[in-house]
Amino acid sequence: MCGRYAATANPDQLIEEFEVEADRTSEPARSILKAPQVPPPGAPDFNMAPTKQAPVVLSRTLKTEGYAAASASEPGSGPSGAGAEEGPVRQLRLLTWGLVPSWAKDTKVGLRMINARAESVLGKGAFAKAAVSRRLLVPAQGWYEWQVSPTAVDAKGKPRKQPFFTRRADDEPLAMAGLYEFWRDRDVADPQDPDAWLTTFTIITTAAEPGLDRIHDRQPLILDREDWARWLDPAMTDPDAVAELLAFSRPGRFEAYPISTAVNATRNNGPQLIEPISQAELEGVVDPMTGEIIG
Repeated sequence: MCGRYAATANPDQLIEEFEVEADRTSEPARSILKAPQVPPPGAPDFNMAPTKQAPVVLSRTLKTEGYAAASASEPGSGPSGAGAEEGPVRQLRLLTWGLVPSWAKDTKVGLRMINARAESVLGKGAFAKAAVSRRLLVPAQGWYEWQVSPTAVDAKGKPRKQPFFTRRADDEPLAMAGLYEFWRDRDVADPQDPDAWLTTFTIITTAAEPGLDRIHDRQPLILDREDWARWLDPAMTDPDAVAELLAFSRPGRFEAYPISTAVNATRNNGPQLIEPISQAELEGVVDPMTGEIIG
């Protein structure tokens, strides 16, 4: 967790919901995928998976010469010189899921860093600097998790895994806390070339709240609207202030229900993935609310 989620809003919806000041989703950005992303980056995606480019909200100073240039000499602040606007600007961007630290030798490490634990992120070398200066929000309709059955097994004799979809029960926008980082490809000589930079993110997870812990022991850290500005503020570099938000917990905001195993294959997409299935289709599934085993 969190290894898959539904990013179903279009850019116009996200701009309104998250009070975005600058839509930068049309800017060229390096991808690590060998084949074209399906659905295309920025389009509604009901099966968002690691290595894909996903819409995120972040706040930093804009540079008229481009986003890559804004990160050129030092990822935390960008190079000095002309082209900077006054103060940070809340932006909507497309970043690659799977954080690649600036010191990484190649991009493959990102697959091992799709998540960062809230309890240790401030002390981890791969995440510590980003935690105090490069934080973002990951908009989603909800996330997927797989519950290991205590009674049922699959055709190979292994415990059956039932996918669940979890979303906010109050229809408020769901914003997962995350971090982002810049990685410089030294094989690309020109730092102004969009391919010279890969910008990646990770989703922060925390202990699952009561009920959801019957599905999985972890869940994404979901921040409420009143904390968005503080989390996004690049001027908030006090580790204690960051730790306060990392410890945020407000149980009871979510609803979770079992869905079809079609979500297991990343090639499958569309709103049918988040439709609930009937109890008759369940086998050895633990009800998150009651603990009862169904089927």
